[in-house]
Amino acid sequence: MLYLKGVKKVRKQLQVLLEKRVKQCVTKTRDINEECEKIKMKKQGLAEREGEIVKAKASGKIQNIEHVADIAHVYYQVHFQYLINHKGTLYIEEEIEERKAEFYKGTLVDDEELSPDFTVEKAETSINEVFDERLSFEYDRLNAVKYAETWWNSYNPRFSKFTNDCTNYISQCLRAGGAPMTGYPNRSKGWWMQNNSWTYSWTVAHSFRWYLPNARVGLRAVEVNRPEELKLGDIICYDFEGDGRFNHTTIVTAKDADGMPLVNAHTTNSRKRYWAYKDSTAYTPNIKYIFLQINDDV
Repeated sequence: MLYLKGVKKVRKQLQVLLEKRVKQCVTKTRDINEECEKIKMKKQGLAEREGEIVKAKASGKIQNIEHVADIAHVYYQVHFQYLINHKGTLYIEEEIEERKAEFYKGTLVDDEELSPDFTVEKAETSINEVFDERLSFEYDRLNAVKYAETWWNSYNPRFSKFTNDCTNYISQCLRAGGAPMTGYPNRSKGWWMQNNSWTYSWTVAHSFRWYLPNARVGLRAVEVNRPEELKLGDIICYDFEGDGRFNHTTIVTAKDADGMPLVNAHTTNSRKRYWAYKDSTAYTPNIKYIFLQINDDV
C-alpha cells in the first residue's frame, strides 16, 4: 500500500460513509443527498417481495492508495451483511463490494463501486486436480451447496483463480457435487480443468451456458421455464445486456419464503443473494436469464 499522509483521517471518513449506508438499509426516512442507489434498489426489491432488512453490518479494508498531486485514489473492499426478514423467515445475505474513493487534500469528494469486468478471463494461480473420465454420476446437491458456502468469499488453492471467476467457481461447486470431468485434453470438448489448462465450458459463462443443456454424457442440464422450478445446486445464467452473450453464472444455495432461489456467486462475491440481481451495477432492463436444472444418472 502506498503511503498517505493522514491515513487515519481517511479511514475515519470512509467509516462514516459506511455507517450512513448501513443506516439507510434499516431506516424508512429518505435523504436524497446521502441515498445509495444500490441499497435503494435492494430495499425496493425486498418490499415487492414483502421483505425487509432488519439489521445490516459493513466492514471495510483499504487495499491500495494511489497519489496524483493533491488527489488520492483509495481502493477498498467492503463486506456487507444483511439480516433479512422475508415473510417471517430470517436469513443473512452477504456481499463483497470493490470500491474506489477519491480524496482531495485529505477530504473525501467522491466514492463509487467498481463494476466487475465480466469479459476478463485471466488465471492467477495453478491447479493440481485429479482428472476423472466417468461418463455417469449421481449429483450430490448438498455437497455442491456446502462447497458453495465454504468458498463463496475465498478461493480454493487447488484450482486456478480468475479475474472473472464466476463460472470457474460454479464449475468447482458442480465438481464437488460429483460431476465428472470429460474431454481432456481438448479445450473445445467436454468440461474439465487439468494441468494448468481448462475448457471454455469450465471458465467462460457463455460457453458454460450452452454446454450444459447440449451435453449428452457426464455433466448436463435441462432448461426450465421458471426460477421456482430450480432445486438446491441448480444453476442460473445471466445475459445482463440482453444481447445474446451470457456473462455471469450463479448457483442456488437456498430458497426464500416463496420458494424462490437465493444464490451464491464469485466476481462480485455474494452469498444468498436474491436470484434476479436487480440491485447489481451490471443489471439492465434488457437482462435475460436461463434456468438450468442439473441432470444425473439416478
